[in-house]
Amino acid sequence: MRPIEARSVSTQVVEELRRNILSGALEPGEGLALRKIADQLGVSFIPVRDALKVLESEGLVVNPPGRGATVAPLDLDEFHSIYRVRRMLEPDLARRSVSSLNKRELDRLHQVAAELGRAERSMDDIYDDHRAFHLALIAPAASVWDTRILRLLWRASERYIRIGFRRLDPDPQEHDRRREAHQLLVEEFRKGDPAAAASALDVHLANNECMAHNALWGPRTGMRTAELR
Repeated sequence: MRPIEARSVSTQVVEELRRNILSGALEPGEGLALRKIADQLGVSFIPVRDALKVLESEGLVVNPPGRGATVAPLDLDEFHSIYRVRRMLEPDLARRSVSSLNKRELDRLHQVAAELGRAERSMDDIYDDHRAFHLALIAPAASVWDTRILRLLWRASERYIRIGFRRLDPDPQEHDRRREAHQLLVEEFRKGDPAAAASALDVHLANNECMAHNALWGPRTGMRTAELR
């Protein structure tokens, strides 16, 4: 963990612990001892205690009365619930957004997709760009409340995506797949067909759900990838 600076200590402790949990550096089920974390971060235990309360409210920490705090476990039902809601919302936004995306923006997103697949970039390296790519595709149709809900869902799924897809990073073909999958999305949006855009994004989400599921829980309980029709 990185030492904490003097400014906004409580906020920084929340951000540092959140970063470590979302990245998987603090593993699901790992104990979170107040004194140990305070020593690692170079702060008193009070901001650490307060930070754990904030992270518990976000579902990232489990802190039952009378027991030590731990990193929340990865939950199969929660994971699929998040994707169920995402697949209700995001394809509909794609359907309404596609006619408002001009060629210049689609060309830019095609180049962003190429960057997402660079071999030297890990899932941690590309995560923020990846989220911005998806937001740009649906931004023309997204209201303030749509965006708030999406960011809540993306935050909830972030730990699953980072940990699951990081396990795929060592496979060189995975980087090509990421590039091709996102460039395919752009090409489907270029058609200007609302149904095609919605279908493409739904398939993309279904495939990501499947791949992350298999990376986290294994193929025994796996799902099949979807195909564009």
